[in-house]
Amino acid sequence: MLQANVLLDKPLTSVIKDVIKHVFTHMKEDNAATSHAVLVIEPIEPPAAILSAGTSARFAYQEFFQASIENPHTRRAYRHAVDCLLDWCRKRDVALPQVSPWLIGEYLGGLRDRCGEPLSKPSRKLHLAALRHFFDHLVLRHAVSLNPAASVRGPRHSVVEGRTPALSVAQVRQLLAKIDVQTLVGLRDRAIIGVLIYTAVRVGAIAKLRRRDFFTDGRQWLFRFDEKGGKERIIPARHDLEGFVREYLTAAEDAPPATPLFVSLRRGGTALPHAPVHPGDILRMVKRRLRRCGLPADSLSCHSFRATTITNLLEQGVPLEDVQHLAGHADPRTTRLYDRRRREVTRNIVERIAI
Repeated sequence: MLQANVLLDKPLTSVIKDVIKHVFTHMKEDNAATSHAVLVIEPIEPPAAILSAGTSARFAYQEFFQASIENPHTRRAYRHAVDCLLDWCRKRDVALPQVSPWLIGEYLGGLRDRCGEPLSKPSRKLHLAALRHFFDHLVLRHAVSLNPAASVRGPRHSVVEGRTPALSVAQVRQLLAKIDVQTLVGLRDRAIIGVLIYTAVRVGAIAKLRRRDFFTDGRQWLFRFDEKGGKERIIPARHDLEGFVREYLTAAEDAPPATPLFVSLRRGGTALPHAPVHPGDILRMVKRRLRRCGLPADSLSCHSFRATTITNLLEQGVPLEDVQHLAGHADPRTTRLYDRRRREVTRNIVERIAI
């Protein structure tokens, strides 16, 4: 039992650690008989600039990165941006309450990439967004009085077409035809690439699929995707994609509905039923398959299939709002960024120059 008088004599962050350990210790004891693994979550250690700013700043930092941001990718990117600024301030002997809008502007203007070149505009906008959210949280917890990033203007960046290259229909067909489906690895890889092509979902949503997420309603087979931003989306499986996935599941070992749909494989091709493929594993697989077909693996990625599918549907005259719904975009302008038809128009125009 935790004694109240003991807790009152400790700093707030120490109390948080003690409470977390106390709760999880009892959970371990309760679950010992069932052999369930219990994950003990330790509060992250803030950088020196936060530690020197007092208990409120330390609590706000830990709360912001461990309780306020659900998406792990966003959490990682925001923490990198915040820690970079705090380290920059530490080297200049700038305390947290002394951070001002002009200091943040100077910091953003001096950001460089690994090659020493100025950081791209989208990356600087991401840094600024992270700082605005972080200082908002510090204000909320009374660690600072004002948000110094709120009035800082980010770089203007307008995009009419995304940079992700798309594949042609012939290249996609070549890629699928080249896969050896006499092995479990081939069946799995064809099914994964099929989902990328015929649903236009992001690779992260595919990696999170469970067996229960591929199901039938009595009329057709469907996928249930856990998409970006916590959105759950149901997308029908077209006939050939249904065949790809069912052939893969027939060759794979039987497993409970909660196990991953696409699993990692041992070197000999044996499935690891409880080890899901990671998005990075899928990217490496796609690159490997592209190279075997003689396609430009360095420039193409999993996201290229998304651009390919969206462009193909728009070329066929499918209404933009229908394509937007398939892609899961809240704004049709985002869907237009994936449309590669403009590149074809530009190429046709320059070829007609009669010189």
